[in-house]
Amino acid sequence: MTFLRHSLAIAVKDLRAEMRTKEAINASLAFAVVILVLFSFAIDPEVVAMAEISGGVLWMVFAFASALILNRSFARELSNDCLDALIASPVSGAALFFGKALANFALLVAVEIVCLPVFGVLYNVRWTRGLGWLAAVVLLATWALTVIGTMFSALTVNLRLRELMLPTLVYPMLIPALMAAMQLTTVLITGQPIGENWLWLRLLAGFDIIFTALALALVETVLVR
Repeated sequence: MTFLRHSLAIAVKDLRAEMRTKEAINASLAFAVVILVLFSFAIDPEVVAMAEISGGVLWMVFAFASALILNRSFARELSNDCLDALIASPVSGAALFFGKALANFALLVAVEIVCLPVFGVLYNVRWTRGLGWLAAVVLLATWALTVIGTMFSALTVNLRLRELMLPTLVYPMLIPALMAAMQLTTVLITGQPIGENWLWLRLLAGFDIIFTALALALVETVLVR
């Protein structure tokens, strides 16, 4: 209970800080919409079936836009030595990480909720087919983005080029989760049954469980290095 209370306190603190400035979420949302518009111009719907590449386009956009939110996760604590104060507080490193991950997850989901209707209009895709399963895939894949991104945000927070290093480290780690998300999203948008793609769903769920456990176990070492 103490762990959850501390985690929720950190998450609420981060969300309140972000809502005051709206720097990260506005930048991420604007970037995502711009990339969606540019891709819609670059892809000829008469040559390429938009539904067939919908999963790849959507998750490329989400992955790129997420870096703007995740990079701010620990960087906002650098002013006035707030990060050192948090590390020295009674809050455990695991609770600190989990709270920040929850806040990042909420911000990423908010961006995705706005982007999905824009995606549907620009690409003339009926993304509401299989909405329940699509929501489950989006939540699982977004948590994968969040866990890996928040962990590497803590690892790179003191680097001068953290804006460059974060995506460089995160994207290779996310390849299995992004492959699963792309495949499942394409299957659902094209109206195919998900029954033949259970392996991808299990891969995505397993990825979340394994990397969440690893992050909670190793975050103390990362924060006190």
